[in-house]
Amino acid sequence: MSATKLQVALDFVDLERALKVAAAAVEGGADYIEAGTPLIKSEGLDAVRRLRAAFPGRTLIADMKTMDAGRIETEAAAKAGANIITVCAAASPATVRECVEAGRHYGIDVAVDLLGLDDPAAFAATAAELGVAWLDVHCPIDAQMAGADPLEQLRSVRRATSLVLAVAGGINSETAAAAVQAGADVVIVGGAITKAVDPRAATADIRHAIDARSAVASEHFKRASAGNLREALSKVRTSNISDAAHRRPCLAGLKQLVPGSFACGQAVTVRTVPGDWSKPVQAIDVARPGDVIVIDAGGTPPAIWGELATEGAKNKGLAGLVVHGAVRDTADIRRLGLPVWSTHVSSHAGDPHGIGEINQPIVVAGQRILPGDWIVADDDGVIVLGRLEAVELANRAADVLEAENRIREEIRESQTTLAQVVNLLRWEKKGHGESAG
Repeated sequence: MSATKLQVALDFVDLERALKVAAAAVEGGADYIEAGTPLIKSEGLDAVRRLRAAFPGRTLIADMKTMDAGRIETEAAAKAGANIITVCAAASPATVRECVEAGRHYGIDVAVDLLGLDDPAAFAATAAELGVAWLDVHCPIDAQMAGADPLEQLRSVRRATSLVLAVAGGINSETAAAAVQAGADVVIVGGAITKAVDPRAATADIRHAIDARSAVASEHFKRASAGNLREALSKVRTSNISDAAHRRPCLAGLKQLVPGSFACGQAVTVRTVPGDWSKPVQAIDVARPGDVIVIDAGGTPPAIWGELATEGAKNKGLAGLVVHGAVRDTADIRRLGLPVWSTHVSSHAGDPHGIGEINQPIVVAGQRILPGDWIVADDDGVIVLGRLEAVELANRAADVLEAENRIREEIRESQTTLAQVVNLLRWEKKGHGESAG
């Protein structure tokens, strides 16, 4: 290939939305158009037919991910207008051969998706013998969310084959140039285009990054790691995290003391009894800057926190305070600006008896919180992310936010409603409430 190609992956479930973004991506410089697997599963090969009618001169990929019935699926995709069909490397060699033979007959190339292979480089070394046109190095979305890097696999596959290599998996304008340097002939981009507020401009940035072999800064579509987790979580909100975590609820009963405040940090946990403020105050000395103190004080007054504790917490650089119990001196806390969430406000406090523990597991509103768990708190409430799931949930929450950003722009552009933009009636669950008998 003479130059690296840019492929936009239309991983929608609604064809009309896919067509709009495809037009913007082509205008921005996309070379190839991919009818993504979700789009084909949702709309069938009519998606390929509509894309072919809309973009007659463009290379069109039907991302079928065929696992069986290679001949009939290849024939159907070719007759719908696709130039390339994908078959899974995990399929049987017979299925891959059937795709290739049918492709030769109907004039369609076959790309093998290396998704799911234990040793993709070993497969790539012998792939040319199967007659395939190219290989897709595909870092799956679920692996991306856990922090996997598609470029590491791309480098090993590039060393094993001279076939055309396409790479997919969270590529954006900051990483597209690195993908080219790692050996990609085709850079496949999904969310960084399809979820962009301006898909044309996003495509143009990626096109420039590929051509100039230089990164273009991107605010969104980045994957979090343990090293930048705080930054990633600070860009999302509890509602995004809840959606990402299958509608996980916030801690029930906790209310924000300082309207508009936000807190994000790892938990220093405290267990005490109502009114005993000794362990909560000692926790300030245990905590590190950026931590959030989370206190189980029984969920009732008297108060275990006030102005003087807040002064110390601010001096220490704490990110916030969560109290399953009561706080007081609320006017001073607001003045000092420490983000605080509590179940109660009370004028009276107790005495410092020292009952309780610091940095031991606690249960707040029915949810177990461990020292070091991540806390994100905002106007909607307080949500807890376990240490082992925090990176994945930060990435999934960012994915939710990015999707919402695109939908918001579509609502504004169309001057319609959410239900109309996402075709809500079509996606209502069918048959619920009906008796099986």
